[in-house]
Amino acid sequence: MKLTGAQIFVESLIKEKVEIMFGIPGGALLPTFDVLYGAPIKFILTRHEQGAAHMADGYARATGKVGVCIATSGPGATNLTTGLATANMDSVPVVAFTGQVATHLVGNDAFQEADTTGVTRSITKYNYLVKDVKELASTIKEAFHIARTGRPGPVLIDFPVDVQRASCEFVYHKYHKEVEIRSYKPKYEGHPQQIKKAIDLIKQSERAVIYAGGGVIISGAAGELREMAKTTQIPVTLTLMGMGAFPQDSELFLGMLGMHGTYFANHAIQNSDLIIAIGARFDDRITARLDAFAPKAKIIHIDIDPTSIGKNVKVDIPIVGDAKNVMKEMNKLLNKLGSKNMEKRKKWQKQISQWKKDNPLTYKKDDKLRPQFVVEKIYEVTKGKAIITTEVGQNQMWAQQFYKYNYPRHFITSGGLGTMGYGFPAAIGAKLGKPEKIVFDIAGDGSFQMNIQEIATAVNNKVGVKVAILNNGYLGMVRQWQQLFYKKRYSATDLTANPDFVKIAEAYGAFGIRVTEKDEVENALKKAISVDGPVILDFLVEREENVFPMVPAGARLDEVIRGLA
Repeated sequence: MKLTGAQIFVESLIKEKVEIMFGIPGGALLPTFDVLYGAPIKFILTRHEQGAAHMADGYARATGKVGVCIATSGPGATNLTTGLATANMDSVPVVAFTGQVATHLVGNDAFQEADTTGVTRSITKYNYLVKDVKELASTIKEAFHIARTGRPGPVLIDFPVDVQRASCEFVYHKYHKEVEIRSYKPKYEGHPQQIKKAIDLIKQSERAVIYAGGGVIISGAAGELREMAKTTQIPVTLTLMGMGAFPQDSELFLGMLGMHGTYFANHAIQNSDLIIAIGARFDDRITARLDAFAPKAKIIHIDIDPTSIGKNVKVDIPIVGDAKNVMKEMNKLLNKLGSKNMEKRKKWQKQISQWKKDNPLTYKKDDKLRPQFVVEKIYEVTKGKAIITTEVGQNQMWAQQFYKYNYPRHFITSGGLGTMGYGFPAAIGAKLGKPEKIVFDIAGDGSFQMNIQEIATAVNNKVGVKVAILNNGYLGMVRQWQQLFYKKRYSATDLTANPDFVKIAEAYGAFGIRVTEKDEVENALKKAISVDGPVILDFLVEREENVFPMVPAGARLDEVIRGLA
């Protein structure tokens, strides 16, 4: 059967079981959008292409499926780039399609032309420019395969308008063939000898720490992580991306480590004799001053991406493989060790318990409306079962510190790129992927305004996301650094000209609630949850509240600024 490129595009998405996609049409995509009219794929018309990319990202993180977004050529494609870079840094499976000028015009500075593959090469896992309609179906199949396998990531397909119009035979049964890419062979099983060496190190250790990241969630290995910690009684610290991979109500949980990690997680890492790193990459926010990081520890590093191992810190035992598969094999061997291995760790456990007792996560408890209190109340009202997305900055850190995440894929945030404006569109994507869940975006007043236009998307599609703006009238995290390290010279961080967020919500057709007093918080949250549609809650919190603990730039991981916020 002969189909046009636009028809092959839609048929291929159906074969990939794509149910929803996000984006904005344009001239270079008219043939494709004509075929999408009436297709069995829900299309969400966003108000900005960045919003589309973040929605596809949030959908992917909440569901574990591949998120799909689409934008037209030139400015449409370049508007996607921040979202693609965000997904790339955090290993999120997204396939993005961009319209392109006709192939004979590529490189001629035609209207709305941009070198999309050149622009996105460094911020995608892979990208394509399709010049022949006969290659389109196999390219789409490859793109989905690359996006979801190995270390996941975004893949972009640039799709010229004449290829959309051209036609060729589409052989349905060929689409089901296994993808074979000679240069791309992810390794899923860990080397048995390396695993045995790791077990030997674990046996010898007395002050071990498990340091787990987003790779544990991506591989579906939360159960294996819990089993490993329970068997060995080794405490667990998580990265920002790893939140939910280990239950926060467990006695073995140390909290997050790093710049705004807990005092006891950072001290545990610095005093450990063994770090078992799983699906994490030792980024600079975790290690602090690299030459002083974990000076007494040997390191086992498990990751599916071989380029992540040894990139930032020297590793004693590298294990390349999928976190779930590797931990399954390790747990078999660890279960044979019995309880003997636990005895030597009792002193270590006692030390950690003392650190926890002496240095808990806390804030000043008074009559003022403090952002940490708002986050705690969101946890209480949702019983810890909501999906939480965040913007970036202080709101992100408070959301991590004061909401307890006991389930994978319930904390969605921009970790590696730190993208302001991420949380709200990501919340829309997450809610569309998991309509049965309560979804809250814990936002800052600065970040929220960066994609505020997507209120229209939420209203028009009846997406019942709830936004809790921790409104302090500042670009809060930058202001905090200016307060602590730049003598309170608040340069370009004051947002006192903020709009009335309640009126803006109402103008778009959403529900708005303003909260100024501490005793209003609980009822406001309950009201927001009861509303069938998007709700914007504007919490006017203390303006100069700070995120603590904090490791200053250039300091060791255990040189922590403490104190009440």
